[in-house]
Amino acid sequence: MRAADRPGSTNGLPRRRFLALGAAAVAATSLAACERATAAWAGIAGEGLPTHFDPPASEEDARLHHLLSRAGFGPRPGDLDRARLLGPTAWIDEQLEPASIRDDACDWRAGAVDAAHLDAGLAFELPPEQIEAQLAAHALLRATLSRRQLQEVLVEHWSDHFHVAIGKSLARHVKIVDDREVARRHALGRFRDLLGASVLSPAMLVYLDGRENRVERPGDAPNENHARELLELHTLGVDGGYTQTDVMEVARCLTGFVVREEGAPGVVDFVPERHDDGPKRVLGHDLPAGGGRQDVERLLDLLAAHPNTARHVARGLCRTFVGEDPPPARIAGAVATFLSTGGDLRAVARTILTDDVFLAERQVKLKRPLRFVVSALRGLGAEVEAREATIAWLGRMGHRPYAWATPDGYPRDGSAWLHTLAARFQLAWELTHGGLDDARVDVEALARAAGEPGRERLAAHLLGRSPSPAEATALHGAGSLPDALALALASPAFQRY
Repeated sequence: MRAADRPGSTNGLPRRRFLALGAAAVAATSLAACERATAAWAGIAGEGLPTHFDPPASEEDARLHHLLSRAGFGPRPGDLDRARLLGPTAWIDEQLEPASIRDDACDWRAGAVDAAHLDAGLAFELPPEQIEAQLAAHALLRATLSRRQLQEVLVEHWSDHFHVAIGKSLARHVKIVDDREVARRHALGRFRDLLGASVLSPAMLVYLDGRENRVERPGDAPNENHARELLELHTLGVDGGYTQTDVMEVARCLTGFVVREEGAPGVVDFVPERHDDGPKRVLGHDLPAGGGRQDVERLLDLLAAHPNTARHVARGLCRTFVGEDPPPARIAGAVATFLSTGGDLRAVARTILTDDVFLAERQVKLKRPLRFVVSALRGLGAEVEAREATIAWLGRMGHRPYAWATPDGYPRDGSAWLHTLAARFQLAWELTHGGLDDARVDVEALARAAGEPGRERLAAHLLGRSPSPAEATALHGAGSLPDALALALASPAFQRY
């Protein structure tokens, strides 16, 4: 057999070498063309700066701005105008059906990130650093450019809930598939489907040592790492009423799964010889002997329907949308919807977002660094390439996507991010003064579209309300319009949402 015909070779070159050369060639020849095409395509797809937009000017506008900042990453110029036409309920209902929203510009841009679309087998051929950079770029592009903003907020939420750090072993290679097939596919589906996709995700099995979990001989003890996080973080919660015995029984249910590294890298197989097939008792429920692979399905049915899972999931969603310490009544409403709908996450999200209290509780949450960066890029209508310059700032602030080391995901408590405030001001200055080569802002075009008086109207657009007297004084004392925009982005009001 000729070398060109052998699996793993392309025209005589090993596949790894071929892909590396191809990636280098594409980067060298197409990047400049991609950048030149970006603005033109954005205009065609309706994603460029509008010729005119009206910043918030009323209490109702402030409530809409709040909605777009909580159920999305903040409005781009012109987004508030459309929300006014729809009204809050219709805007929420539209966002709850993301497939109904055309997202051509975002799809085109995010589609250029090669690693985000590979299967695990091809991902194993790429250098780890290339995968990490492209996964971060894809997350930033989607959050910044997508018109399906609620879906992107939920993708971030579930990526934290079912967190996989890409720095461990093979996790970065299989995280490509996990990112696509777990949080993004099931963000607005049923929790049982989302849970099942995560538990048997190759990335999760690698990250939480599930692929090492086996019982092959009498006396073998299962690896409990995956089981413990499944109960504590993913379903029942740390106060969910389970015992150490439940942890070990769950670990027994999860035995026998492996992640291939050769032949079909990244594929998950069930190996009966590695599975503990004896009888099990989890949370007071008996699972008979001989269940085999069905043990995990019965386990997940039990966990997904448990009232403590409903409470843990609802509380997490309320923390994302409402505040770090959501009122018990808000959690109770979300729990009731979860239980009555069998874990329909679309219905749970709608319950939270259409609550009057949600629209009233404004600027009580400190933005995490990723949300700060994305809301600034969106607010300024930036042309975003998401290469290393902007992502490096996320790294400096400790919020580079998928890099948190522990399974609990990035902190949701705003106090954990107070140390990043100085870096935020520095980034705001770089962004408004043209210091980033992968995120460009046309300050003059933005000012023309906002209308006069430019500084006050742009500040209102960014803050969701007219600037206070003290804020207006600071804006007028700034030396230039870019200076004033940087001050607005660094202001306490912009840091909260």
